[in-house]
Amino acid sequence: MKKLIFFLLISATVAAQKVELITLNQNIKDKKGFIKSLTLIDNRSDKVIGSVIDKDEKAEIKFADADLENHFEKWFQNDNNKVGNTDIVIMLENLKVYDEQDENKTFPYAKAKIKISGFLKRNDKYYFINRFDNVIVCNPKTVSHPQKYLAQQISDVISEFIKITYSGTVSGTYIPENEINKYNEYLIKNNKALSNSVLENGVYTSFKTFYNQQPSFEYRLEKNKKGKVVRLIKNQLSTSFSEMYCYVENGVAYKLTPVGFDEMKRNEKGFYIYTSRVNLFADTKSGGVMIGAIAGGVVGALIGAAIDSGSNGANGAVSGIGFKSTQESNVYIDSLTGAYIFEK
Repeated sequence: MKKLIFFLLISATVAAQKVELITLNQNIKDKKGFIKSLTLIDNRSDKVIGSVIDKDEKAEIKFADADLENHFEKWFQNDNNKVGNTDIVIMLENLKVYDEQDENKTFPYAKAKIKISGFLKRNDKYYFINRFDNVIVCNPKTVSHPQKYLAQQISDVISEFIKITYSGTVSGTYIPENEINKYNEYLIKNNKALSNSVLENGVYTSFKTFYNQQPSFEYRLEKNKKGKVVRLIKNQLSTSFSEMYCYVENGVAYKLTPVGFDEMKRNEKGFYIYTSRVNLFADTKSGGVMIGAIAGGVVGALIGAAIDSGSNGANGAVSGIGFKSTQESNVYIDSLTGAYIFEK
């Protein structure tokens, strides 16, 4: 009898555990009518998303529809009556939620790690379009229920990423269908900045020119007596720093950011700078930082800016999603897109 009561108590506890559902129901209409189909490749090695703590209780986050592949197809069909002739493939590579206490912080932060990529498929060939690879941080001081916040952020990121992929620039290099799961290794070979042993000195106007190791000889830098870069010169005239992405001097790259130039170091993962969100996130016109849980159109703009953070923007700033954390860590430069990848 005691064993039965114990079993029932345990069962009741498990059943009472909070569950927050990710409902993928935003409008993903292709306004130009170019897209014929939307297919998902769920490439996650572990399909369990995870749990976070909400007021001393564990709250698990799940998809409302466990059959994601079927859901994506129906989702697109329901929102798109008029279709074109382009097939889009979305690859979900990673999705995890967890609590993490950062260094020198007194309490943990609920976080969501998401990596998602988009491709155009033609016959048995895939063409890379873009990807979003980041950690979204929830601020416990301003958010009452972290699981609700993160579930909504995940839903927003996925839906807005899909719409951005519809009109994204397609890479010229194709990936054979049997290599799609190794697309990064397949495409990264074209990144000359990573494959060359020595970087070409000069000023680079975009991530693409850095990727291809094609500095612009129209530009040069001027320094003050302390050796600090103070001016960008184009054809003998002073111009805005926003026209540059980075510069290389003596084989060392320096990335333009809102707080100055940060050295781009390299390890087995690629190039990175040691910085924080507070140093890279752009402010809104009203002075407040752009954070998530806001109108879908703005979220889409933020995700688009995060994906396109390889461009110069406002002195290398990126519009952010999630809490503007002061946590410093290695922030990687996506080897295919130039976007910032936060891991903390």
